[in-house]
Amino acid sequence: QVQLVESGGGLAQPGGSLRLSCAASGSIYSINTMGWYRQAPGQQRELVALITSGGTTTYADAVKGRFTVSRDNAKKTVNLQMNSLKPEDTAVYYCYVGATIRGSRYEYDYWGQGTQVTVSS
Repeated sequence: QVQLVESGGGLAQPGGSLRLSCAASGSIYSINTMGWYRQAPGQQRELVALITSGGTTTYADAVKGRFTVSRDNAKKTVNLQMNSLKPEDTAVYYCYVGATIRGSRYEYDYWGQGTQVTVSS
């Protein structure tokens, strides 16, 4: 299986920055897409940013120009640099990985436990 460990959440002031990191481990054969989703209270989980194994990125319109997703394929990590934070960015952020485990032919979705990001003055 795949384990995802997130770090870097916390409290930031509006206009501030935070950096989230996620490390994947386990019996991994390959990792395709990695990224981040978020869920605010009373709302559905939504896409924040994704990055493929080839480096192609996708961003939600709400974070374009402010957030940057990156990955280190050798270390099996994905990061989210969040700048110019707004109160509406407050949510639980979940790491996402699409991976194939050793001995399997199929790719499955894996999720981290979530890390709280709060933007408030």
